[in-house]
Amino acid sequence: MTAARFLVVLDADSTLIRNEVIELIADEVGRGEEVQAATEAAMRGEIDFATSLRSRVAALEGVPVSGLARVLARVEPTPGVHALTAAVHERGGVVGVVSGGFHEILDDIAPGLGVDRWRANRLEVAGGALVGRVDGDIVDATAKAATLQQWADELGVLPHATIAIGDGANDLQMMAVAGLGLAFNAKPAVRDAASLVIGPQDLSEVIPLLP
Repeated sequence: MTAARFLVVLDADSTLIRNEVIELIADEVGRGEEVQAATEAAMRGEIDFATSLRSRVAALEGVPVSGLARVLARVEPTPGVHALTAAVHERGGVVGVVSGGFHEILDDIAPGLGVDRWRANRLEVAGGALVGRVDGDIVDATAKAATLQQWADELGVLPHATIAIGDGANDLQMMAVAGLGLAFNAKPAVRDAASLVIGPQDLSEVIPLLP
C-alpha cells in the first residue's frame, strides 16, 4: 500500500452528513422522536454510547430492509464535503470515516463523497427486516480511536499528521489521539476538548488546516 502524507478521519452522522441516520431509520416505524432524544443524550456524553446504541437499535426492530432505500434518499451530505475530500487527495492525503452509525448506509454514500475507507456498525437482519440488534462488536469511542491509529499505521502516517473531526462525546478519544482534533457542529464538551472549533457547518473550512 502506498504511504500517505496525512490522514483525515471524520465521524459520519452530523459531520460527514447532516443527518443522524438512526433517527431516519426509526422514522420508518414511527419512533424517530424517541430515538432522537436518546441520541442527543449519548452525544452529550450523558449515557454510555454502547448501552445507548443497543437501546436505540432495539427500537428499529421490524423496519423492512427495503425501507433503507428511503433512508438513503433522505441523507444530506454536509456542505463542503466534496471540496474537503478533493483537497485532501490533491495534497496526498487519505480520507477515512469511522462511525457509530451503520455500514448499510455508509457503503452506499461514502465512495461518492470521496471517502477512501470507512468503518461502522452493522445491523442484524432476518426475514427481510431489522431484528433490533447490532451484528458484531459496537464501534464506540475506544474503537474509533483504535481505528484511526490502525489506519495511520497501515498508511505510514505519523500521529502528528492525523486529523480527527467529530461532533459528539463518542469522538473524544479519536480526537485526543489525533495530531489535530477538530470539533465540528459539536456539543459543548467536544468543543471544550478540541484543538480547534469549526464554527460554520461547512467542511471546506477545514481545508486551510490541511498539511
